Amino acid sequence: MALEADIKQQLAQYLELLEKNLVLTVSADDSENGKEMVAFVEEIAEMTPKIRVASGTLARTPSFSVNPEDEDKGIVFAGIPLGHEFNSLVLALLQVGGRAPKIEEAVAKRIKTISKPYHFETYVSLTCHNCPDVVQALNIMSVLNPNITHTMIDGGFFKEEVEAKEIMAVPAVFLNGEFFASGRSSLEEILQQLEGSDVSTEEFDAKAPYDVLVVGGGPAGASAAIYAARKGIRTGIVAETFGGQVMETLGIENVIGTKYTEGPKLIASIEEHVNDYDVDVMKLQRAKAIEKKDLIEVTLENGATLKTKTAILATGARWRNVGVPGEAEFKNKGVAYCPHCDGPLFAGKEIAVIGGGNSGIEAAIDLAGVVKHVTVLEFMPELKADSVLQERLHSLPNVTVLKNVQTKEITGDSKVNGITYIDRVTNEETHLNVEGVFILIGLVPNTEWAKETIECNRFGEITVDKKGATNVPGIFAAGDCTDSAYKQIIISMGSGATAALGAFDYMMRNS
Repeated sequence: MALEADIKQQLAQYLELLEKNLVLTVSADDSENGKEMVAFVEEIAEMTPKIRVASGTLARTPSFSVNPEDEDKGIVFAGIPLGHEFNSLVLALLQVGGRAPKIEEAVAKRIKTISKPYHFETYVSLTCHNCPDVVQALNIMSVLNPNITHTMIDGGFFKEEVEAKEIMAVPAVFLNGEFFASGRSSLEEILQQLEGSDVSTEEFDAKAPYDVLVVGGGPAGASAAIYAARKGIRTGIVAETFGGQVMETLGIENVIGTKYTEGPKLIASIEEHVNDYDVDVMKLQRAKAIEKKDLIEVTLENGATLKTKTAILATGARWRNVGVPGEAEFKNKGVAYCPHCDGPLFAGKEIAVIGGGNSGIEAAIDLAGVVKHVTVLEFMPELKADSVLQERLHSLPNVTVLKNVQTKEITGDSKVNGITYIDRVTNEETHLNVEGVFILIGLVPNTEWAKETIECNRFGEITVDKKGATNVPGIFAAGDCTDSAYKQIIISMGSGATAALGAFDYMMRNS
């Protein structure tokens, strides 16, 4: 497998940064995948004298390990890490080669103190844009602690293994042979899951009141925090995760000034920008309630209370559930929400897509190139997607569109085996045999926690004025959790800036 010229040039620049000599130990066979892996590894080694290739026997064939000479760092790639995993390979080479991982010292210390043997395995697809977060986090843990090992496993290389373990969503992480987690997780989230959720509230309760406290870590929240911090006022941001729905977005081509980027890359850049300012960032924390007293008080689910002069709610939105029997029971067992991540796991199978808007039809088009057949189920009499998408969809030979139908149930045993729907005109009930159901019916705002205090419209969106102010003086809101006319990344960023300026103006007038 020959590397493309631009990838090879990019890799050559990174390899110049190696501080140690590396050994790539390959466990290969005469299969096509084995031959491609040998060629791939040898091509990398030819680019620098600091890397040599050795033959060996690893737990899986084909696979290769990345180690310094005379040391085992426990990092293995069971597959050829191209696509979204190319960065995982580059970072593994650099970190095993002596470059320190770019993480907080406190996090590194937590990793180094782990004394139990942890052997992680992560099943990925190379089209999954969430998988690299997990792969890179576990690789970092392996680099920093000899008690920890990690193997990335490409489901396309080891299909029988994926079938045997009934893996129907990636990333899927196994720890010491047992299922550990599914879906995107940050390094901090993985550590918290290992260490337990016993969180002390004293550190939070002892924090001095903020001038501006932002709740939410997506584009709107990050923008608000940056604009507030630039005013020189005490700013905090509390968020369960950084990024929100943008982390689920693959190609982004409408952020002005940036022709193309991807969700995780954009969020990494945004988080780095926030960290350039004096912002107190509190991750892995979810807000439970907000109340206006002498100061505004935000209660967290860990029981702590944060106080602030003004607050900006930027909690974004999440995928809307269809709300039928079987949806929750078979999540990650055939029920999926990300066609880019999980689509390859359904290669050659029959699947259904619920939703006839842009996201649903885009998913159906993408999946049609992978699966045997796609059935689109739309509740309304007509599809809502843009006409250009509908034209593309109808040109595909392996897609059926069912309009004016209501999903009744998703069926299965250990995994999905079908979907039942009702024709809304005839009331006739039909069952389809499918092995996967992708649900893409829009978003619902994350505002349930604040509804007792903040005025929302009938869709659950927070009502704001032109300055981002809510019905409660001193509390502002921004982004997809509000009643903004359009839900776009660039609009969320702008509304975050507006809310921060509105909060600063309010504080100046009411101090």
